[in-house]
Amino acid sequence: MDFDQIIDRSQSCSFKWNKYQGRDILPMWVADSEFRCAQPILDALHNRVEHGLLGYTLPAQYEPAKQAIVHWLGRQYNWQIESDWVVWTPGVVPAFNVACKAYCQPGDKVLVQVPNYPPLLAAPALNQLQRVDIPTIEESGRWQLDFESLERQAADPKAKLLILCNPMNPVGSVLSEAELERVADICQRHGLMLCSDEIHCDLILDEQALHIPASKLESLKHHSVTLMAASKTFNIAGLGASFAVIPDAKVRQQFVQAAMGIVPWVNVLGLFATEAAFTLCDDWYQAQLDYLRGNRDYLMQEINKIDGLRLLKPQATFLAWVDARGLEEDNPQKWCEEKGVGPSPGVDFGDKGFFRINFGCPRSYLEQAVARLKG
Repeated sequence: MDFDQIIDRSQSCSFKWNKYQGRDILPMWVADSEFRCAQPILDALHNRVEHGLLGYTLPAQYEPAKQAIVHWLGRQYNWQIESDWVVWTPGVVPAFNVACKAYCQPGDKVLVQVPNYPPLLAAPALNQLQRVDIPTIEESGRWQLDFESLERQAADPKAKLLILCNPMNPVGSVLSEAELERVADICQRHGLMLCSDEIHCDLILDEQALHIPASKLESLKHHSVTLMAASKTFNIAGLGASFAVIPDAKVRQQFVQAAMGIVPWVNVLGLFATEAAFTLCDDWYQAQLDYLRGNRDYLMQEINKIDGLRLLKPQATFLAWVDARGLEEDNPQKWCEEKGVGPSPGVDFGDKGFFRINFGCPRSYLEQAVARLKG
């Protein structure tokens, strides 16, 4: 559990590190962390590989992983689910694309909270649907949904699906119970299905914030899909394992039907890693949360010292949505890269005046990035 450890990823064909290969730019963009996996996860993978046979394992039949999810959600969120509510998917990106296919017809409208991460923004058009953006606005030092816009757009008869990211990526806000109930009310009154991408839900840094899974609400139980994974929290995104929790049998069947023949099974190592993460890694998980809180507070303090930059405190995730409009630069991404730091470009999320920094890294690495931005 040495989160200060620097691990060389340059020879591992890392998507994150390949982007700036051969250039003196610190990659702080795509949302995987620089932390070595918890040892119980590595042990579980070693043991499964040592078995020597890696044939077909049907995810729905691997009960230990399903029970691990049931146990985790009960403990983390006091959400008592049934194991047959779980539908395995090889990532949340395929899952919200499946939701578009399952609950909409070509030409329908999908409401999407923005800014949001690029694959989510792309999903409606990939499925012959119209995307309608619901802005995120600043209120009392926090980013939140523009509920007036949501109410107005939801009233359109062509609007069939709302896709939310909660906690929000990139802005880092966690929907309060009152906000989630307001979303539920709007969905109910206008007949909207809700697909809630909650891949960062276990990374709550604000100790006063409480994550509430969308499908836990009674008012959303029969018209929602909740997407989750161990991938961001336990740094196992490369194993391609996530899951949807869908309480309503009809809604679940529509989702499963839409995925048939297109979406592959979760691979066996992803199943074993998820099981280990949710049952054997509590100490590592708590230590990581403490470390990330320290990183967030350090970055907040230092970014807000730099003329032209501004950061509202993220409640969750290891991502910081930095307002660079004060720089008065046409291209804040280029400004960062020229200083030797490679964040995610704000334009990819829907606002070119911002950039997103990944602070899921050793503190020394973060300090180096801050020094470069100040230079």
